[in-house]
Amino acid sequence: MAEIEIGILSRQCLDRRIDSRELLRGEVDAWQQARNALERTIEWTFTRQDADQKLGRHYVPNLTC
Repeated sequence: MAEIEIGILSRQCLDRRIDSRELLRGEVDAWQQARNALERTIEWTFTRQDADQKLGRHYVPNLTC
């Protein structure tokens, strides 16, 4: 989830040169407040079952009985 939000931040807020750390902090804070006010969510399309099928061979089996 963090990577998705960072990508959105980069596209919506950081797509230009920002001259100072203080301006950067202010821009990111304003973006974050607006994003939180919209109550944006992530709609997952990759389900747990998809993960089990695709990645199951990488799981360590549970050996406790």
